[in-house]
Amino acid sequence: MNTRKHLFKSLKICPFPISLVVRNQHAERSFSMSSPLLKESRRFAPLGTDAGGELPQLKGIVFDVDGTLCIPQTWMFGQMRSALGIDKSRDILDHIHSLPTSEQEAAQEKIRAIERSAMISQEPQPGLQSLMEYLETRKIPKGICTRNFEAPVTHFLEKFLTGKEFKPIVTREFKPPKPSPAGILHIAKSWGFVGKDGKEGDASQVIMVGDSIDDMTAGYTAGAATVLLVNDVNAHLENHEHTDLVVSQLDELIEILEKGFVGKIGRGEDSDTGARAEGVLKNGKAEGVTSN
Repeated sequence: MNTRKHLFKSLKICPFPISLVVRNQHAERSFSMSSPLLKESRRFAPLGTDAGGELPQLKGIVFDVDGTLCIPQTWMFGQMRSALGIDKSRDILDHIHSLPTSEQEAAQEKIRAIERSAMISQEPQPGLQSLMEYLETRKIPKGICTRNFEAPVTHFLEKFLTGKEFKPIVTREFKPPKPSPAGILHIAKSWGFVGKDGKEGDASQVIMVGDSIDDMTAGYTAGAATVLLVNDVNAHLENHEHTDLVVSQLDELIEILEKGFVGKIGRGEDSDTGARAEGVLKNGKAEGVTSN
């Protein structure tokens, strides 16, 4: 595990419009973005005794599962690709969704079988319990947005986080999956978060915590702040334009949230996050959402 602590990053200014191409395990997917020049970094008021003045309050946190709540089980992906007969140039879920409808369920079952086998050896990330207890003390809502299916998520929560509430839980049956922002926006809408423009599903006061480019991009395009849980495999994402903050252990977030979150990505109030959110919410399907 990379033990370097990167609590605060320098401000990065990014001009828009751009056409964003996401590379995930050598698979490319594009998202159209047309935000204007980004100005100020994302900040949230301290959750501690200092009220933070006029800074926005953190309203909720969304977590990925594999590699974030639990220790990464990256070996699964090689087995899944082998079972499906694809190489690293192809995203697993993109491949399955491209198959004829009559073949998709059989393909899904192949990768579900691998996940069922892997969930037996799930291990929690260091600092998990401390962070969850802190968030419950501070009454911060917690949700999950994952590309896993429901069984390994339920298994992990029942084994390691009994009594801790995560609601809603968005699994890969939700379409479109990450790196689309749809799942995060759905969670924000279910929490009743409304933007300054009155539109439902505002994620501007939400943090997405994950370990992959899918997590960072989903959070960024949803308008949420992003936190990367860094390890030896994903260290190249530390300075990615979609990464607001980097931690090497989950409980590092406690001090960050107590003192006030400060991200490195500049974002202006005149960005088009609200418009993107409205469009995605109309297209996203919620059949992959469960409640804990």
